[in-house]
Amino acid sequence: MPVLAPGEAAHASRRAIVSNGVHAHLTTFIGANRYVAGTAPPPGPEAVYPMAFLVEQPAGSVVDAHFHEANQFQLVVAGSGTLGTHAVRPIAVHYSNAYSAYGPITAGADGLHYLTLRNGYDRGARYLPAAREELRGVRRRFRAAVADAAPPGAPAAEPMTETLLAGTPDGLGAWRHRLPPGAALQGPDPAGGDGQFWVVTAGALQAADGATLPALSCAFVGPAEPPLAVTAGAAGLEVVVMQYPRGRDHVAGQE
Repeated sequence: MPVLAPGEAAHASRRAIVSNGVHAHLTTFIGANRYVAGTAPPPGPEAVYPMAFLVEQPAGSVVDAHFHEANQFQLVVAGSGTLGTHAVRPIAVHYSNAYSAYGPITAGADGLHYLTLRNGYDRGARYLPAAREELRGVRRRFRAAVADAAPPGAPAAEPMTETLLAGTPDGLGAWRHRLPPGAALQGPDPAGGDGQFWVVTAGALQAADGATLPALSCAFVGPAEPPLAVTAGAAGLEVVVMQYPRGRDHVAGQE
């Protein structure tokens, strides 16, 4: 079954953190992380393990260039800033493979809020240049895209799909869907990749089991699940679907 994470439930986990000298806030949606312990030991890098949390980076702060042990999407949901040399604002999507360095992340005058989404467990950022030796011999991938801002106010009059990251032969891709009230949407086949995150950015998503995910909620669909089928709520729906590439070329034996 997909893992559903309503935003209002996750809000109770919001806490102040300090990372790389930056004072920020973190809200956990799915999985354990280095600030929120799980109920069981974390799995190895070969296992599908969804992690989702919201980072609220304060105005003017800078998170230095770094990398992670797991494949990762980041979705900017509020504020503005830069990621490396790329200007970012809602709705910006960034993808990087495990052991692929990126950054720095610089928050603008109104701060920068982004969801961090992984399909494998990660112990925390490895900052450069101190951790540079860990990057030797690992294949790296980096892609980024920024979607046009959705018009404010009324929901879409008809279903619309915008490609944020064009699909690749190994399944990597990201798309934004805007739906009028009551419209149906079926996602891509999860077997084509290594898991999907769905993030509601406006309106509400109605799942097949009757669950409702309002704005700033997310869901994870594993690669063995059937395609996710949803409908838009009474105010319509805007949802970003992000799919990880097949395989884990950072794990021995899975290149």
